[in-house]
Amino acid sequence: MPNHFHLIVNPRDNDIKGFVGALKSLTAQRIVELTEDPWFERKDGNQVWQESFKAMPLWSLWMIWQKIHYIHANPVKARLVASAKDYQWSSFRAFYWNSNEPLAIDLDWWWPEDAEKLRKAMKAKLHVKNVD
Repeated sequence: MPNHFHLIVNPRDNDIKGFVGALKSLTAQRIVELTEDPWFERKDGNQVWQESFKAMPLWSLWMIWQKIHYIHANPVKARLVASAKDYQWSSFRAFYWNSNEPLAIDLDWWWPEDAEKLRKAMKAKLHVKNVD
């Protein structure tokens, strides 16, 4: 999305705030280094990231899949593309076509004891209608 992104993470230490804080800090530093836009260099309160974020616990495979589908449908609902597969920065192609576009996804992102359940759920979802 042009003005936000969705991310599903599952840190072993459950420190979502720490993870997001580190992600924002490291990426903001790099963005400021790479950009030649003087707006980012001003010291009057401009910042790369908003201070807040929304963390939502995902307690079941159903909830995880619901959020994955929501994320994939987001650019379609925003009328940026006609189909989820057409959005350049989506994990849709990686999920459904085993593509590495735009980046490879970690199919073992869930804790090891649940990774096989997730793989089976993904295979079952491949046969669901209206994925795009």
